[in-house]
Amino acid sequence: MPAPASLNIALLVFREGLECILVLAAITANMSGARQAYRRPVVVGAFVGTVATLATWHLAVAVLNDLGNDFTALQIQAFTGLLAVVVLLLVMNWFFHNVYWAGWISLHSRKKEALLRDAGTRASPRRAAWWGLVVLGFTSLYREGFEVVLFLQGYRLRAGNEVVAYGVGTGLLFTGVVAALTFVTHRHLPYRKMLVLTGVLLGGVLLVMVGEQAQEMQLAGWLPNHELPSLAPYTPEWLGIWLSVFPSAETLTAQALAAMLVIGSYVAARPRTAIRMGGPIGRPARLKS
Repeated sequence: MPAPASLNIALLVFREGLECILVLAAITANMSGARQAYRRPVVVGAFVGTVATLATWHLAVAVLNDLGNDFTALQIQAFTGLLAVVVLLLVMNWFFHNVYWAGWISLHSRKKEALLRDAGTRASPRRAAWWGLVVLGFTSLYREGFEVVLFLQGYRLRAGNEVVAYGVGTGLLFTGVVAALTFVTHRHLPYRKMLVLTGVLLGGVLLVMVGEQAQEMQLAGWLPNHELPSLAPYTPEWLGIWLSVFPSAETLTAQALAAMLVIGSYVAARPRTAIRMGGPIGRPARLKS
């Protein structure tokens, strides 16, 4: 359990970190020369977003510890696991992410250009632009951080803080490497391929988590448990430990539905939108007919 859990956490943290880097790159694009000073408020906003993410973590831990007075450990684990599955389903929803690239990143880029365009020689427009860029930097990081905090609560309760720390540390390490290549060396990385690869890997993580969650809901009495003895010879114990595949109608059905939802969202999104990652680093995503 510790090794698969740390790997799953690292994958999600890296995926969310990659998205954060792309949004920040879109904001700081073309901030050179006279505009270079406006990079500072974006950094300040991202730092505040990091602090807010840590505060949200401590708040979530306190709330769940308080819930322990009214609910059993199994019920709390089932609840947090369900929350993590919802977060991962959102991350894996291809239609949502196509809209995300076309909307969220473009919105930040347009807002940045509007702020810089309105910043004149007087103090007040400059001050307004400064605080506006702080907000953009904050939302770019905190949005991803908030999702990660929600996702990690179930793993914290099941596997412990040490496993979570290993996973988060590994994910942040790879995120830091990509950030350094993007902002320090100005490398043009294959972001689209990286997003697709992490998306495929997270698809496997999703199926594992759905199987775990369905079993926990059975243990908590939230779901019935209809065992399938005929499948028992084909589902050895290691499949349950590593892939959360159990000879149960409820767990297998839940995993099948999750797979259908992810594949269905991809099929629905593909003909309508496309992620365009070419051109300079940080260029906003565009819709393509």
